[in-house]
Amino acid sequence: MSALAAVKKGIEKLIDRYGRDIYYLRMSLTERCNLKCIYCRSESEYCKAKTELTADQYSTILNGLVSLGIRKVRVTGGEPLVRKDLERIISDIASHEEIREICMTTNGIGLSERLPELKQAGLQRLNISMDTLDPDLYRKMTRGGDLAAVLKGIEMAQSLEMPVKINAVVVRGKNDQEAERLISLAKESAIDIRFIELMPMGVLGEDKNARVRNEEILRRHPELRPLPPAYPSQPSMDYTADGFKGKVGFISPVSHKFCNVCNRVRLTSDGKLRMCLANNYETDLMPHLQSGEELLQVMQAAMFNKPECHTFEEAFHTSRTMNQIGG
Repeated sequence: MSALAAVKKGIEKLIDRYGRDIYYLRMSLTERCNLKCIYCRSESEYCKAKTELTADQYSTILNGLVSLGIRKVRVTGGEPLVRKDLERIISDIASHEEIREICMTTNGIGLSERLPELKQAGLQRLNISMDTLDPDLYRKMTRGGDLAAVLKGIEMAQSLEMPVKINAVVVRGKNDQEAERLISLAKESAIDIRFIELMPMGVLGEDKNARVRNEEILRRHPELRPLPPAYPSQPSMDYTADGFKGKVGFISPVSHKFCNVCNRVRLTSDGKLRMCLANNYETDLMPHLQSGEELLQVMQAAMFNKPECHTFEEAFHTSRTMNQIGG
């Protein structure tokens, strides 16, 4: 069977040239965000919506990606909640029976008001970005964010019995003293806390002194003991301790690569298929949207040729900020 015939029929898996099963799509809906986190973009940067894909365009691309083996979708941004058609997009994703998991990464601002409808549309899990439990520090790190609104969203998720993970980026001299408080949250509630190593992207990320290696946090908490991974491609190293209701995870893309099990591709909000966060190679899908066969061929070729590993340690530089690529 030819490659194109396999795509037309629909394939169960797309195995790339390094033997990885590529089934996880990170779908960025917008570059816009209602916050300006210090490690994401500059205070003066203005995010525009003019190049965002429409809901119909997302549906067209997703139809093809599902036929190529995508089985998990994480909706990201920017901040996906700024999209007024978010519920429709989630519903379109959920209409594919092949997709087993639908997640969203969000800062949680405005989440509490929309979460019941989002869950009804098909959303199953949440990752909420929250780098501190101190309201004043949160306001400084996000340049104006309201921590109370985030906590309200977390409470709503718990009331709806929706699994929640908290993502925290630890920055030396900014919030490194907050790790203990966040870990205590995993002890007191059924919420997983994940510390994400600051990546060398943007002005702040290029400062190596600002990066707190996850080993530093672990050394301060000898009570934490490692857990086996829940699935082979899990990016985090998880820990627990006696009396903990949640887990503590560490994602260390710089100091501890997990490229050999990376199963994800990224779709940016302007229609680029990106194979790796720290690799600038992208495939523009916009010229191919009107031809189903052509679109499938282009996407399949891009996914098959996914790079072997990221290049963070090789003085990686990109003109795109994190909100432009998708978290």
